[in-house]
This record gives sequence, C-alpha cells and structure tokens, in this order.
Amino acid sequence: MDKIVAKQEIEKLVAKFKQDENRFKSVNYNETEVRREFIDPFFTILGWDVADSKEIKHEDGAYITSEQGKRAKKHPDYGFYLDGTLRFYVEAKKPSVKLYQEQEPALQIRRYGWSSNLPIGVLTDFEELIIYNCQIRPNGSDSAAIGQLMSYKYTDYLEKFDEIFELLSKERVREGSLFALVEKQRGTDTVDSAFLREIETWRELLAKNIAMRNQRLNSRELNQVVQNTIDRIIFLRIAEDRGIEQYGNIEALLNGRNLYNDLKRIFQSAHDKYNSGLFEFSDPDAGDLLAMSIQIDDKPLQEIIGNLYWPKSPYIFNVMPVDILGQVYERFLGKIIRLDNDTAVIEDKPEVRKAGGVYYTPVYIVNYIVNQAIGRLVEGKTPDEVAKLRILDPACGSGSFLLGAYNFLLKWHLHYYTENQRNNIKNCVNKEMIGCFISLKNSAFCLQISTV
Repeated sequence: MDKIVAKQEIEKLVAKFKQDENRFKSVNYNETEVRREFIDPFFTILGWDVADSKEIKHEDGAYITSEQGKRAKKHPDYGFYLDGTLRFYVEAKKPSVKLYQEQEPALQIRRYGWSSNLPIGVLTDFEELIIYNCQIRPNGSDSAAIGQLMSYKYTDYLEKFDEIFELLSKERVREGSLFALVEKQRGTDTVDSAFLREIETWRELLAKNIAMRNQRLNSRELNQVVQNTIDRIIFLRIAEDRGIEQYGNIEALLNGRNLYNDLKRIFQSAHDKYNSGLFEFSDPDAGDLLAMSIQIDDKPLQEIIGNLYWPKSPYIFNVMPVDILGQVYERFLGKIIRLDNDTAVIEDKPEVRKAGGVYYTPVYIVNYIVNQAIGRLVEGKTPDEVAKLRILDPACGSGSFLLGAYNFLLKWHLHYYTENQRNNIKNCVNKEMIGCFISLKNSAFCLQISTV
C-alpha cells in the first residue's frame, strides 16, 4: 500500500475508535473483537498479509492451568515472519487493560521475545502500542516501564505515522529496522547464555550430591546419571509448555519429600507414553540401569525444579527455538565431571580444550549443507523411493544436522503432494479421500533417522 494511502487508512481506524471510545474501552469489548476490528487492519495497512499463515501466525491465546491453579499462556497472539524467519511477536489485549501500568502483559511479551532471542516485541490494544526491548532478561518484579523503547497512544498514530511506518512496516522490518532500534540498547544477557549457565549450575549441584550419596559410581557412571537426570527433567518441562504434559506436573513435587522417588515414577510413566531411549531403564544395552538405584537429596532437585517455573524462570519453552536449545547443549556437552577424591569436579573435555572451545554450526549453514546433500538424493524420486533413504550423522552432537534433514524431508513431502499430486488430491472423495490422506501420512513420517 502506498504510504500516503496507508496514512489515510490509519486515520479511518483512529476516527472509528475515537467515535465509540467508551464502548471499545468497556470490559465487555473483548480481545477477539479488537484484533478483528483494529489490530488486524492496523498491520495490514503497514503492508503485512494478515491472512497469510506463512507470514502471520495467529495463535490460540488460551491459558494452560496446573492442578495447583497456576496459569501460563499457551502462545503469543501473533508471530510475524519474513522468508520463513520469525521477526517479532505481537501480544494483543482488550482496550480496558491499562497497558502502560499493568505488569503481566508487559512481562508476557518480554518473556516471549527473550525466550525466542528476538530484538523487540509489540504489546497493543490499539488504544496503545508499546514496543519493548526483548534483549533484557525479564524479572518477576519488573514494572511495565522496564524495557520500553517506544510508546504510542492511538491519538499519536497520525502525528507519528512516519516513525511507526519506519519501524513496523513489512519492508522496513525486512531491511532491519528492529535490530537497528535495539542496536545501542542491548540487554546484559541472552537466552542461550543464561540457560547454559543455569544447566551448568544444575550439573554441578547434582554431580556433587550424587557423588556424595553414591560413592560406588565411577566418573563415567556419574556423568551418565547427571546428564540423563537433567535431560529428563528439561524434556518433561518443555513438554508441559507445549501442552503435551500436564502443566505444573513436576512443580507439584515440590510440595512433598523424597523428590527423586516421585520423579522416578514420572520418568517410568514417560517411558510408557513416549517409548523413548531417554526413559529406558531396563535394557542392559540401551537403558540407564543406574537411574532406579541411585540416591539424590531433595535440595538440589528443589533448586532445579523451582528454577524452571515463573517467576524464578524467565523461559517460555514452547517458543524457544530448537536451534537455541541445540547451541546450549553443544556447549554443555563440552564439559565433563571428574571425580577427585570422591568429589565431583567440572572441567572441559580434553578435545574441547585442544580445539579452543565448542563451535556450533549456524542454522543457515546447516540448511545449506542439508539442501545440497539431501536435495540431490530426492531429486526426481517418489515418496516411496524417498522413504528408503537412511541418514546418519556419526558425530551428531545436539542433532542440528539430523533435525535439519528431518525438516527438509517434511517440507519435501508437503511440496510433492501439493504440487505434483494436486489433481489426485482433488479427486479424493469419501473413502478415497481417507485413503489419500493415510497415504500422505505414512509417506511423510516413514523417515528413519539414525544416530551412533
């Protein structure tokens, strides 16, 4: 949309809100209505295709609630993407919410942005629009003013239209306007560095406690049980934020004693549910036979679990990108636990010291290598032929190349069925339609990925 025309359209929205302001600001006017009548049109005027799910992801803003009554929001309301890359989130509220003074909405958008490693986040009810610096680590005691970069009332939209357009219009965002906004105002911490420090602290706590309580363990066994315990807790905590596990399931253990016994029951239940090697305790070849017999005191587990939930934890795991978790684990796995007179000592692996540190392959390089390698293998093939591929990464680390391969093949199957079999899909009716989609499902998920 032409910039002059865009300003004229913004003027119409402002006039509409002003004409019936009392109704729009009443408690009966809800968030869905303000999104449809004002927020969606606002970003459409700025050049975004609000109807395109590849460009704007509209999320379910519902809350998940633990059995103890604690709430966590499922997703941010909007995710804005360009060229498949998330650029910023928008959190919407109804106009009766006082954004400039209420703490919770500000912390929500800042936690979403910080957990996703994004430069900024936008909070708006149309009456107000606030841009937050999401590179400042959120803290439960932060006021709504912390991290504010720009703040506009709807009555400012016309006067400051050029400024808003230069920041949030699609083409300006593509050119890097958001990174330029925070370039000189970076926070003191990033989510990957913060989470790495967190789990390194947990490793040290567990290592010292397990070494003290289980003196029969050698260094290899100690490394194994510490790593597996952390992995299992983090996996289940991420599953909670993603709605796969009951939210607050692990946190509820803090109310009791003998936490590790309760954790073992949850781990065994997870094995039945996921059938995953992570929760295998009986197979002498692939299982963790030590996990069921070791002793761990409550104190280190309370420290770990307590710091995985808000307000102690700033993380929102359902928006934390997989590549960030991968970066953290690559660096985390670069250290080992060594026993020194029955005391656990954390140190760099010899090969890491020799190499001068751990190096994580950036996502764009992973994607390039995967596209070049697998792209040639699938060229001219059918899904049944592609299903016979086997992909092996013998030094997989955090699995970034394997995840890249998996995502590539999922996209390849989607493209194949939407482009090459469009006519067949159109002809699928009644029972034939069911068969068509069963075929799609079986072909898309038959990929086997192996690691050693």
